[in-house]
Amino acid sequence: MSAVDPSEKLVRMANQIATFFRSYPEDEAVAGIHKHIVAFWTPRMREQLAAYCGEADHGLDPLALTALHITPKARSPIPDAVTDPHEQGLGASDAG
Repeated sequence: MSAVDPSEKLVRMANQIATFFRSYPEDEAVAGIHKHIVAFWTPRMREQLAAYCGEADHGLDPLALTALHITPKARSPIPDAVTDPHEQGLGASDAG
């Protein structure tokens, strides 16, 4: 496969996400990876990665592989983004 293979790129991106969450307890790491992939990846990207990882020697980090195939029970260690403009200013600096 070439370095620009779309499936290999997805594996690389998922592994980077897994690396970020590696320092958390395993259940929180899996939840964080799952939350990120569901929030920022299209369904097609997730489906393509899942299909590719059905093959031997896919190279996907075990935490990312788990996050891809389950809906975690633990909460992600990363809080949800604030979407209410009134809440965004809470605790923020008034310098600007």
